[in-house]
Amino acid sequence: MLLREERDGICTLTMNRPGQMNLLTSEMLQALQAAFDAIAGDKRVRVVILAANGKAFSAGHDIKEIRALADEAKIAGLFAQCSRMMQSITALAQPVIARVQGVAAAAGCQLVAQCDLAVAADSAKFTTPGVTWGFFCSTPGVALGRNLSRKRALEMLLTGEQIDARTALEWGLVNRVVPPEMLADETEKLARTIADKPPVQTAAGKRAFYQQMDLGVAKAYELASGVISASFAHEEGRTGMDAFLEKKKPPRH
Repeated sequence: MLLREERDGICTLTMNRPGQMNLLTSEMLQALQAAFDAIAGDKRVRVVILAANGKAFSAGHDIKEIRALADEAKIAGLFAQCSRMMQSITALAQPVIARVQGVAAAAGCQLVAQCDLAVAADSAKFTTPGVTWGFFCSTPGVALGRNLSRKRALEMLLTGEQIDARTALEWGLVNRVVPPEMLADETEKLARTIADKPPVQTAAGKRAFYQQMDLGVAKAYELASGVISASFAHEEGRTGMDAFLEKKKPPRH
């Protein structure tokens, strides 16, 4: 269901239910949650790549599963499970990069938006089609609204129409778009660039970035000032400053 591979500080998690379009069933959500929880305590992991096998990155929730739950409280429990998993991504100290090879729909699109970064094949597609079927993609809207401009996010949510990878790049949903045959290498290259940075400061910087996004400007600067001050005072920062002043290459970590 979920494959895990580690190499030189980069952990790749691959959703492996291609026949089910990697639907975010309760089982898949549980597998992802367990993987993120394990990674959170693993200092060997510097960067996480979230990938998928098959034609779809993820087609979102399993509508058959939701329909079978029937009771609103049980359905709410499933979405609470999903929301917890999504928030685990931003809570991780390690940056998470989505490697999108195919369609990312509904909660699958949410998953891409929730990751810190995303690299997509030019054949990838993105959509939040719930409105068409009478169940508005409200939870995907949380992640989309924090990545895209409000009007772009609402356009996806209100129309349910599909956008291609180039549009996703233009709108800010993904960072890079490459031919399918280059997707793995390009994602690996981005992950390696980040993995070579000082890990303590990378973690602190990621945490501060998300914290300040929920604050007013004054409080955001107060928080960020404390974090950057600690960064310069930390051993990693001092080593980096020495290299900068001595016109040497930045130290690898």
